[in-house]
Amino acid sequence: MTDAATIGPVTAPDVHVMSFNIRRRVPGTRPSSPDRWATRRALVQRILASEQPTILGVQEALSDQVHVIAEGLGPGYRWVGMGRDPSGRGERCPIFYDADRLDLTAWRQRALSATPDQLGSRTRSWGNVTRRILVSAGFTDRATGARIVAYNTHLDHLSWRSRLQSARLIVELVEASHAADPEAAIVVTGDFNANERSAVHRSLTADGMLRDAWEAAAEQVTPQWGTYSGYRRLRRGGPRIDFVLVGRGVEVARVGINATRFDGRAASDHEPVQAVVRPPAAAHDHDHAHDHDHDHDHEET
Repeated sequence: MTDAATIGPVTAPDVHVMSFNIRRRVPGTRPSSPDRWATRRALVQRILASEQPTILGVQEALSDQVHVIAEGLGPGYRWVGMGRDPSGRGERCPIFYDADRLDLTAWRQRALSATPDQLGSRTRSWGNVTRRILVSAGFTDRATGARIVAYNTHLDHLSWRSRLQSARLIVELVEASHAADPEAAIVVTGDFNANERSAVHRSLTADGMLRDAWEAAAEQVTPQWGTYSGYRRLRRGGPRIDFVLVGRGVEVARVGINATRFDGRAASDHEPVQAVVRPPAAAHDHDHAHDHDHDHDHEET
């Protein structure tokens, strides 16, 4: 039996986008701790099994946790994204997608630094001690022919300068993506470690290239919960530091902050953020979308 969903599966032309910081596995956690991954992993899987997002941006996933997420979503899903270290190991910000619905056309990983193409780089001038990354992926919707570009990230938790520089880089990349393909739907997911009243949020949304899905939605299906609970009591009206952002022309039908608890237990110290979006040109001929050859090379986005 599937748990009750905050949004749940959608059908075309709707696209269900989800951002979820699953909290990295920490060795040596006490058996009684709410942070213990051995307990939480089943709860993460239950949320994903019921929600079945079309696109899922995950933060803080170690390699073994990536496979737990994949199991929870089911065999129809695929993912892209490497670890943030130069070796490709370490925490990841993978993008999972419903491969029965979406064709992957491109993907790329960048460092959030002054040298973004140098994998695993971090720049002292940005102020972050921890490596931070941005994963992007391009898709074509088999059902509608619509093109989607997704970005997923996790900004630095200590350095405001790093967060602000990272936000500016993200906006630059989104602007370039929009200029290259104005009809593509752009979505950005992430843990931004900055709330909706911050300079980071203003930098991301100031020029209108990106909009906060929570604010743009026609319907908010949940209260505004603070998205970081730290396993403590939920805060109605609390700060949102996890966002789904959408590009120009993208309609946001519904949005929610998933505060699911299982016998009082939380799956993570963050609440997932979910949005149902509609691409600006979601209506190419359905049959035409199935006529093209799906066996293509994956180029960079």
